[in-house]
Amino acid sequence: MPLHLIKLAVGVRDLDHLAELQDRRAVSADGRTRIPVYTRRLPKRGDELLAGGSIYWVIKGSVLVRQPILAIDTATDEEGESYCTLQLAADRVQTVPTPHRPFQGWRYLTAEAAPQDLSAAGGAGDELPADMAAELRALGLL
Repeated sequence: MPLHLIKLAVGVRDLDHLAELQDRRAVSADGRTRIPVYTRRLPKRGDELLAGGSIYWVIKGSVLVRQPILAIDTATDEEGESYCTLQLAADRVQTVPTPHRPFQGWRYLTAEAAPQDLSAAGGAGDELPADMAAELRALGLL
């Protein structure tokens, strides 16, 4: 079973805004588009994350989307501080909206605790506007 990460998308308004921000930083390598995400801490369980894990994004208090983790790189900045770069796939897979409280940094997320993909949960059909979906979630109807 893969292990995942969960992280807050601080300052992100909705899925379109996340895509816009990430597309600005996208890089192509080996014929594949990757999205770099920087963090200070290197995941100690990196091998488990690379075995099919994803990063789940919390946007406005709900987990809404995940992106597969392709690679984990380490480097050192100009001040001698080490940091980690998570290389994510450009594919954004929408999940069943799941409320989540705020936290700092990232956390491990087991496969059992991870929200289900929207397509696997029968989420076919037209997508609701973001403001309507947020209001329905706040009412406990979504």
